[in-house]
Amino acid sequence: MREEETLDYLNELENKTIYIIREAYSRFRNTALLWSMGKDSTTLLWITRKAFFGHIPFPVIHIDTGFKFREIYAFRDRYAKEWGLDLIISNNAAALQAGVHPEKGKFRCCHALKTEALKNSIASYKFKALLLAIRRDEHGIRAKERYFSPRDNGFKWNYQKQPVEIWDLYQSKLNSEEHFRIHPLLHWTELDIWKYIQREKIPVVPLYFAKNGLRYRSIGCQDCCSPVNSRADTIRKIISELENTDVAERSGRAQDKEDAYTMQKLRSLGYM
Repeated sequence: MREEETLDYLNELENKTIYIIREAYSRFRNTALLWSMGKDSTTLLWITRKAFFGHIPFPVIHIDTGFKFREIYAFRDRYAKEWGLDLIISNNAAALQAGVHPEKGKFRCCHALKTEALKNSIASYKFKALLLAIRRDEHGIRAKERYFSPRDNGFKWNYQKQPVEIWDLYQSKLNSEEHFRIHPLLHWTELDIWKYIQREKIPVVPLYFAKNGLRYRSIGCQDCCSPVNSRADTIRKIISELENTDVAERSGRAQDKEDAYTMQKLRSLGYM
């Protein structure tokens, strides 16, 4: 793709994402954005800042499991301050005190420390819409999602009965106990994200860059992530690598929660 075509394509992606973000905010004033400090959620945060002329008019939530890489925490603290974010750090203190740990079972750990922590935040702050940075190409189960995805009063996602979305018409009717997940990056790919990061000069966690022949393509809890073989130590090299690889993006994640059935079960229960 020529440079001019790439620019036009990235502008098109960005414009659609900004439209979805603004549409969500116009419909749900009690909104928040989930920020994991990964490349996708940082890109979503960046575009959200652009959508509102440099200031995000709603809270940003970090679900802190207590097991993230130290580089993630350093990145969070630096840019939350630099970008003037209204940051909410949420965790499931009861589960942590009870000894929930990735080594004792990834499914139980993800559900308790991520989903239940998010559920607690929604209950505390009465959020009606959450912006998340998932993409269709990231996992087969996420390909079933919609831009405006309802969650019922049990926090569950009915992946077998998704609303139809045509001509940019999005469902937004809620009952009192429900909320919506908004996915403004659903139409992006991993390669799109990196090309946009390169164009915009978006800062990212240094774990994405190769060191001693290894780098992380997907980051989260330290116990659930493994690096992949790579010599891509710059964004340009990452883009080149992605253009020539057949290795799955989440191949470095713990496989006992990444298989299709387990991920589907986790997401049906409210997993991000």
